[in-house]
Amino acid sequence: MNHFQEKQEYSRGYAKINLTLDVGPKREDGFHEVSMIMQSIRLWDDVWLTRTEGDEVTMECNIPFLGADDRNIAYRAAILMRERFGLDGGLHIRMEKRIPIAAGLAGGSADTAAVIKGMNRLYGLGLKTNQLMQIGQELGSDVPFCIVGGTCFARGRGEVIQRLKVPMPFAYVILVKPSFGISTPWSYQMFDQQIITRRPDEQAMEQAIAAGDLDAVGREMVNLLEPAALEKFPILVWLKERLRSHGAQGVMMSGSGPTVYALFREKKTAVEALKDLRSICPKRYQVLFSQILNR
Repeated sequence: MNHFQEKQEYSRGYAKINLTLDVGPKREDGFHEVSMIMQSIRLWDDVWLTRTEGDEVTMECNIPFLGADDRNIAYRAAILMRERFGLDGGLHIRMEKRIPIAAGLAGGSADTAAVIKGMNRLYGLGLKTNQLMQIGQELGSDVPFCIVGGTCFARGRGEVIQRLKVPMPFAYVILVKPSFGISTPWSYQMFDQQIITRRPDEQAMEQAIAAGDLDAVGREMVNLLEPAALEKFPILVWLKERLRSHGAQGVMMSGSGPTVYALFREKKTAVEALKDLRSICPKRYQVLFSQILNR
């Protein structure tokens, strides 16, 4: 039993929500400058890493089309780690996904962070958090945050991470992921064409978080990628209004969408909202219950 445990490592990849999302000008590399406050939630994918005979990286997932090839950034992370640190032998990755795909919740980045952290432990590499973040940055903008987790500022392309001095106050989170997707490039293209009426006030949000004032947190939630999505997909407006009708402290779209989430102080009202949305949303929509995660 001990020999088997030495060869296998379990790792979790946690989803994120955006509390704020500010967008700046387009950079020379083609990406927009962004500034965000991001938050981990108790919604995760399970990842098992097992050292195997041979010299291949193999992967299985409960979602079959997320296979072992270069389209999967978690798979690319394993290849990068093996090449960077000269790791011998084979590796099998088994993934059980719960985070909705293409949802604005950083599911792929969370899986990538789980692989990087898990391989660090499995092979005894002894890498520090900042070293893991540098590796993650090569693979995706949200990966460094997913490695750190908690309540953080994210700047640059999203890869420059700084923890807030005081973490987000506890809240229950209801998420609704519609059956359609929203292209991230489309979101930024639409942003470039819109007139901004209100930008996020990160200082006010940080003060609200430090005070533990969930109502103030809700008032300061602003996502500059949201207006274009609401205009193109009116169902998102309806979802927000329905969640708000249950007394949510804050309701917003996460990232480039299309997931809409709501923060609740009381578990009872969160559960009522969960039941209501599950009863009225189409079956292809995912309605999930979660909580704020600080670590």
